[in-house]
Amino acid sequence: MNLYPLKFYPILKERLWGGTKLGTLLGKELENDLIGESWELSGVTGDVSIVANGSFVGTTLTDLIDQFPEEILGKSVFERFGKEFPILIKFIDAQKDLSIQLHPNDDLARKRHNSFGKTEMWYIMDADNDAELIIGFKDDITRETYVESLKNDTLTDLLNYENVSEGDAYFISAGKIHAIGAGILIAEIQQTSDQTYRVYDYNRKDAQGNLRELHTELSVDAISYDKQDDFKVSYGQGTNVSNPMVNCPYFKTNFISLNKNMQFDVSDQDSFTIYMCIDGEVLIENDFGSISIRKGETVLVPAITNHILLNAKQAKLLEITI
Repeated sequence: MNLYPLKFYPILKERLWGGTKLGTLLGKELENDLIGESWELSGVTGDVSIVANGSFVGTTLTDLIDQFPEEILGKSVFERFGKEFPILIKFIDAQKDLSIQLHPNDDLARKRHNSFGKTEMWYIMDADNDAELIIGFKDDITRETYVESLKNDTLTDLLNYENVSEGDAYFISAGKIHAIGAGILIAEIQQTSDQTYRVYDYNRKDAQGNLRELHTELSVDAISYDKQDDFKVSYGQGTNVSNPMVNCPYFKTNFISLNKNMQFDVSDQDSFTIYMCIDGEVLIENDFGSISIRKGETVLVPAITNHILLNAKQAKLLEITI
């Protein structure tokens, strides 16, 4: 079967906090000035990605997996997750602060929502001067302190703020309170889940003048109250090698900086490979075909692949597998 590198049409999401950087910096065709997310690779019901290149153009990701489960996912991935694609890939533009939020772990998400939990990582592609993320608490706190801070509108006094720059990376485990601050463009890798508990939103109103829904009661049992300084990702900057970034039960991510061709033997990998282009342009080739992508584009290389060739004069990539 001709399972070449697959590119998908982006699924653009209007958000209250969205902006224009997905267009100006990543070349997406935006319908308005409030586009906050580009879902690059998604198996989420109602938002399933559609192939944009080659003989499978117009085919959904779920239909491809239904036809070729082990060939697309890998045998071990299929045995673990079934035909549900386990990763959601996004680019996010926060023109304004996102709500302060957290996500349930697998056990809680399964019990409450029949869903995966949500562990994620962020790579900072662009950041305005003094842009900040919120990640975790600045000190250990108790459940009682947290609940009281929500009642007194003092939650922001308890939070940890991180100044960010291009190239910084962060790992956000399920249960960790967090928020993307204004002026930040990120590449996001996450479990396939849309379960978010919004706990504070600066008393903002939506387009209809309504306060946005908060999930105060759901959050209390889902949150990690310890400080846990485990979120900043340290990684190598070596050229023309895969520099490990994150290796967790849900995904593995490497950073690759290219100034010449690289070839990989992935015959023993037993997983698909995703490439997010975060700078430059690269031609990605497997045993069945090739495609060129540029900054802001994403490709899925099916697990049936034995060899991958990356052909670039100058490019930076995030490489994701299971």
